[in-house]
Amino acid sequence: MPETVSPATTLMVAFILALLGGSVLKFWLATRQVRHVALHRTTVPVRFKAAVTLAAHQKAADYTIAKTRFGLLELALGAATLLGWTLLGGLDLLNQVLMEFVGPGMAQQIALLVAFALIGALIELPLACYSTFEIEEHFGFNKSSLRLWVADLLKSSVIGAAIGIPLVAMILWLMGAAGTQWWLWAWAVWMGFNLLLLMVYPTFIAPLFNQFKPLDDESLKNRVTSLMQRCGFAAKGLFVMDGSRRSAHANAYFTGFGAAKRVVFYDTLLAKLSPAEVDAVLAHELGHFKHRHILKRLGTLFVISLAGFALLGWLSSQSWFYAALGVQPNLSADAPNDALALLLFMLVLPVFTLFVAPIAASLSRNHEFEADTYAVQQTSAADLSSALLRLYEDNASTLTPDPIYVRFYYSHPPAGERLARMVRA
Repeated sequence: MPETVSPATTLMVAFILALLGGSVLKFWLATRQVRHVALHRTTVPVRFKAAVTLAAHQKAADYTIAKTRFGLLELALGAATLLGWTLLGGLDLLNQVLMEFVGPGMAQQIALLVAFALIGALIELPLACYSTFEIEEHFGFNKSSLRLWVADLLKSSVIGAAIGIPLVAMILWLMGAAGTQWWLWAWAVWMGFNLLLLMVYPTFIAPLFNQFKPLDDESLKNRVTSLMQRCGFAAKGLFVMDGSRRSAHANAYFTGFGAAKRVVFYDTLLAKLSPAEVDAVLAHELGHFKHRHILKRLGTLFVISLAGFALLGWLSSQSWFYAALGVQPNLSADAPNDALALLLFMLVLPVFTLFVAPIAASLSRNHEFEADTYAVQQTSAADLSSALLRLYEDNASTLTPDPIYVRFYYSHPPAGERLARMVRA
């Protein structure tokens, strides 16, 4: 009789094939994007010739190509790092070293998670620095000094540790103390944390990085307030953020949850758009709330995360899950594998869920179309079109992306599709 293939071998082979296949797919998509954008670099699309200069079009093409090629470097480093942590034994070695120096128990598990995060951050640090001070700098978007960039990095690390360590400690405690249904309790804690973060972020965390001043342009404030009242929307305040301190990119957004919602305009946005165009952009954001996109995304997050925690609850008790991914599970009763399970699951899950990316991107693009339609009904298609074109130009977003790349990655529709939909609306 043929020998039965072990679950560990099956998972290892599936992991290798999924990682290889996903990497090849991402490489193919990136090269398509580069070729397509480069091919259309010399000519502004006919429908945009009256609004976009050739110089702006070529800048957007060059910026897109540079970022996409840089993404290939990130792809290669990410795949190599993942193999290093798993099949090449990096995570197993780190676990054994910390077990020897710290001893088994909660302290060792938290130390493992912290050490993993620090090493991962150090690996990614050179690429993050290059992206900011080479690519963004070259195209005129970076306004951050090295000192401010480092300060932001340290600040975010401290805040992340202050928030993250108690959270993972709670989840690790539940994994060890709540029995076989620990994953259900952990999921409840995780979702409660996300909802709490939505409420506290705009008031307590965001101001640690940027200044938020009340909108003091009375004419614009009256326009915005009138629009929100007409749309049946209330916010805690209208604020201007000093986005120009770090970047030349422009944006506007809603943040917060429930009574803590606030409208935030980048100062770069207000400097570039007319009051009517600001109205149109704000109406687009209001459209997301009108169609309950935020609640729908939260609901999706609830369901997906519940399934994820349930899967983790099962895998964490299977010895082959660890062995297949290059980790020797702790065999002692006083040395739990909970932190190892969390890390392995976090590392491996994206490899097997690559197919989710185009589905999520498609849903997001549909939400953007719905928000555009709502904005056109509340303001005007001309104002929204001109605002979007200016933002596309100022943010160097290419007008000629590869269609397949768009379907796989783009969370926002390309300019041509958005403007065509507005005409029909």
